[in-house]
Amino acid sequence: MQRLSHTDPIPDDLRGAIFALGNFDGFHLGHQAVVGRAVARAAHEGRKAIVATFDPHPVRHFRPDAKPFRLTDLDQREALFAAAGADAMMVFRFGEELAGTSAEDFVRQLLGEQLGAAGVVTGEDFTFGKARGGNAAVLRELGAEAGIGAETVSAIEFSEGVVSSSRIREALQSGDPHTATRLMTRPFAVRGEVVHGDKRGRELGWPTANMEMGHYVRPAYGIYVVRVTLPDGSEHDGVANLGVRPMFDPPKELLETYLFDFDGDLYGQRIEVALLHYIRPEAAFHDLDALKRQIAEDEAEARRLLAAGTTK
Repeated sequence: MQRLSHTDPIPDDLRGAIFALGNFDGFHLGHQAVVGRAVARAAHEGRKAIVATFDPHPVRHFRPDAKPFRLTDLDQREALFAAAGADAMMVFRFGEELAGTSAEDFVRQLLGEQLGAAGVVTGEDFTFGKARGGNAAVLRELGAEAGIGAETVSAIEFSEGVVSSSRIREALQSGDPHTATRLMTRPFAVRGEVVHGDKRGRELGWPTANMEMGHYVRPAYGIYVVRVTLPDGSEHDGVANLGVRPMFDPPKELLETYLFDFDGDLYGQRIEVALLHYIRPEAAFHDLDALKRQIAEDEAEARRLLAAGTTK
């Protein structure tokens, strides 16, 4: 799987590719349908399939003070695109230049002349170009003039609603990771480096791997059943606290994960923590003994849910 940038020359063997074009944050059922169509069309026409994504997200460019909202980072998207059958990921580096590119120049110069696209597939609500001057109809019209066959894929309906990244974020923020899992076909997962904490978990008897949330959306603060993937590909079940640790000063937002039956040093390693089930909100307790009793109950509940298979 090759990772490309729109500012670099495209390899000769990838010219004439079919592009799936969108943000694809979360790579949910709707995104999967768009990419699946692009991959199928590329195979039928004997071409390569490239999935294009935008980073930073255009919202971050136009609203730099927006709260964190990402569902996936670039590494996660690359792995997901590869698993879907794409040959390469194209990263459109979104800044002033791209924001100021007209819809016509985006299609004719960028997609056509520079990238050599033979076709593009988007969702029906895709917009592009300066001031969102382009939409699916404009893309078809301009694409036809540039020799680029453009098509759209309809939105996916699921459980009495359209599948969307916004709907997934709302589910996570309301403490409903199960809905997010169904819409994405996998659990929401945070990938990041394990950082040093204040060793509170170790002192309490539950040593944790601590991560900062970075640009990811903030799910509801609380206790989660989790599954952790380590750099070697091994998976480990556990329980995690996401929040600001109201029992300790100063408050510091962390995702603190206790891996069941694991003994190893994870500092400095990049791990992925998938949220499977929401147990309870974050809370303060009147003393450390009460906190330790609650942590033991949380671990027991997490193990029970995992054994019962109710976290999917």
